[in-house]
Amino acid sequence: MEPQEVAEVLNRPLSRELLARDLTRLAYVAKDGTPRSIPISFSWNGAEVVMCTTKNSPKLHALKENPMVALTVDTEVHPPKILLVRGRAELDYTDGIPDEFLEMNGSYEMTAEQRVEWEAEIRSLYAEGMVRIVVTPTWAKLIDFETTLPSAVEELVQRRAAGAETPAVTG
Repeated sequence: MEPQEVAEVLNRPLSRELLARDLTRLAYVAKDGTPRSIPISFSWNGAEVVMCTTKNSPKLHALKENPMVALTVDTEVHPPKILLVRGRAELDYTDGIPDEFLEMNGSYEMTAEQRVEWEAEIRSLYAEGMVRIVVTPTWAKLIDFETTLPSAVEELVQRRAAGAETPAVTG
């Protein structure tokens, strides 16, 4: 996809709504060559998807070997709303806790007191810093099952419509 095509998909109102969610599924090729898909908190800064992890996370070795990733952000209702993104992960090692990490986990239901305790625990646990996994989208598709469908389903709909217009051939 061309960058302007990716931007057009990501700037749609439904895409923006999905990009404001807390959780994505990150798919990558693990160190042993098998696929992995993990839930992970994320934030969207208007140009990049940012996820944060520990400096000792096994996924970092895998992402160094093969930085190509896929992300899925979706809803839990029917029909689902799905945003699919592909890109290349860049690893940004930080000495502290990235602001994005605190922000992306800020929507969890906590009292103000719980939030203070949680943040203190995070700062203690990740004292050595974290790694920002930064993905610049190179491909994107929005599926809402109203105006857009998965490509295979879209093909079946087109075939069915073409068949309905063609008289049946008999015997």
